[in-house]
Amino acid sequence: MRTPADNAQLALLLEVAGTPKPGNVDRHRDLEDLWFDHFLASSVGVREGLELAERGEPVGTAFERAVEGMAAQGGGNTQFGALLLLVPLVRAARDDLSQATLETVCEDTTVADAADFYRAFDHVDVFVDEPPAELEPLDVRRGSDAIPALEDRGLTLLDLMSRSVPGDDVAREWVEGFERTFTAAERLADADGPPTDRAARVFLSLLAERPDTLVATRSGESVAQDVTDRAAELVARDALETNRDAVEAFADDLVDRGINPGTTADLTAAGLFVALEREVVTV
Repeated sequence: MRTPADNAQLALLLEVAGTPKPGNVDRHRDLEDLWFDHFLASSVGVREGLELAERGEPVGTAFERAVEGMAAQGGGNTQFGALLLLVPLVRAARDDLSQATLETVCEDTTVADAADFYRAFDHVDVFVDEPPAELEPLDVRRGSDAIPALEDRGLTLLDLMSRSVPGDDVAREWVEGFERTFTAAERLADADGPPTDRAARVFLSLLAERPDTLVATRSGESVAQDVTDRAAELVARDALETNRDAVEAFADDLVDRGINPGTTADLTAAGLFVALEREVVTV
């Protein structure tokens, strides 16, 4: 029987192996400096952090350790956002993998957890938007150098996530009870075929219903909305079933243009974990 840490690792592997996932690395597509192989290596490297979460260690400690292990490969940031979702999910799975339990896990985070979140940025470069001038001392790109300012303000990890909404849909999950994560799990359960095919289908459905916040941050809101509109058209046509070539062309176009809906991939990985834990998706 798989443990929660096992299922979290498997979720990362199934997510990256799903194809086509427009704009993202998958088993058929690499980005210029970020390859499928990097995701496989980082899925191995995160193990210690996931095991800490499974044992009930603080969320921040487990997350920082998982990111450190993730970064021990040559591609840089592969799964930072996915880990920010998976660590509290694994922690909750010790007791009861429900939205109520997850809310408690997030509410119980501390200033020390927030400090470990900042330390995670010492291990890897993560693309984030410029903070407002008054929040410059708390810029996460400063990594551990920002911890004194964080401690002065007494901010917990949940406080930090709350301040990142609405610009970051990973943070929104923390604040809204992992709503889209559980929606993704339900869609995975209802889909047909191998888990990697289901992952690609659910990824496209998530992308079709709300603009990806990473795309909005990197390329602008109008580009993010256009990507969502194109995904919605493909979903309405059930193109993965009736015209897969159209989805493949969409995927290639986004890769060629450097448009990466990475937040949608993070949500897909989190949904896969819930589906695996509940055994509504099996491998």
